[in-house]
Amino acid sequence: MDSVSSSERDHHHRADDALGTRGALLGSIAEVPNMKLGLHYWNFSTPADPAAIAPTLSEAATIAEQAGVASFTVMDHFFQMEALAPAEEPMLEAYTTLGYVAAQTRRMTLGVLVTGVMYRYPGLLAKTVTTLDVLSGGRARLGIGASWYEREQRGLGVPVVPVAERFERLEETLRICKQMWSDDDGPFDGRHYQLTETINSPRPLRRPHPPIMIGGSGEKKTLLLVARYADACNLFGTGAEGIAHKLDVLRGHCAAEGRDYDSIEKTVLASKPPLEDLDAFLAEVSDYAALGVTEVQVTPDRHPVEFARRLGDEVLPRLADIG
Repeated sequence: MDSVSSSERDHHHRADDALGTRGALLGSIAEVPNMKLGLHYWNFSTPADPAAIAPTLSEAATIAEQAGVASFTVMDHFFQMEALAPAEEPMLEAYTTLGYVAAQTRRMTLGVLVTGVMYRYPGLLAKTVTTLDVLSGGRARLGIGASWYEREQRGLGVPVVPVAERFERLEETLRICKQMWSDDDGPFDGRHYQLTETINSPRPLRRPHPPIMIGGSGEKKTLLLVARYADACNLFGTGAEGIAHKLDVLRGHCAAEGRDYDSIEKTVLASKPPLEDLDAFLAEVSDYAALGVTEVQVTPDRHPVEFARRLGDEVLPRLADIG
C-alpha cells in the first residue's frame, strides 16, 4: 500500500499538483453524471499509523471530489462494526470528521450514513447538522436511522431501549429537526423529548433545510417514515429485485400518506465492489437506475487514496453513461 506523509503541508502540495493534472484530464467528468456516485468512507485502519488518518482522509476526499464524486459519507459508529472488522479497529466520531472534510472540499454533499437516533439529543443534532451546513457552504445532508449497535451503546453508556421505542424517538427527532429548521422556535412536547425553545441561529444555508435521508429497509416503520418526512431514502444494495420490492413498498406508503413518490430521491449503498468486477457493478447500477435510483454509494476496499483515484480513472467515466 502507498505510504502517506505525516506532513500536512507536503500532503497538500502533492495533492494540488496531482489534482491540477487530473482536473485537466477529467474535465467533463467533474460534472455530476446522471447517476451520482457517493464515497462512503467506513474504515480508518488504512494506513495503520493513526498520524496518517487525517492526511489520508483529506487526500482521498479531495481526489474523489475532483473526479466527480457527488457525496461523501461516514458511519455513525464509535466502535468498528464487528461484522466487518474487530470492534477495536480505529473509528472516528462522524460529525467532527465531516467538519474536517468540509474544510478540504468545495462541492460534495456531506452526511452521515446514517446518524444513530440514540446517540444525540434531537435539538443538539439539529444544531450539529446546521453547523456543518453553514461551515460547508450549504452542503450538509441529515442521514438518520434507528441505531442498532448495542455493544458500543452499552460500552459507552448510551441508553439501550426497545426497537419500538427507537422508532418512536426517530419520528420525534425528525419532527424536532424540521421544526428547528423552520420559522417556529417555540416548544416541542413529545412523548420522549420535551423542548421549551427551538431557537436555531444561524439557520442552515440550504433551503428549505438540509435534505433528510432516512436509511434502512424496514417495510412497516422505516419506509413509512421516509414517506412522511424524508427527502431521500437509502437502501442496502441487495440487487434489482430486492430494491424494486422496497420501492414498491415505499410507493404504497406514499399513496397512503398523500406524498409524491417521485419527490423522494432513491439512493443505494452498493454491495458489489466496483473495482473487483466493474462490468458487474455497472450492470447492477444500470438496473437500479431503471428503477429510479439516482445515487449509489461505494466503499473503499483498498487504500482509500488509491480507491478514490481509480473511481475517477475507471468508474466515473463509464457511470456517466447511466441514467
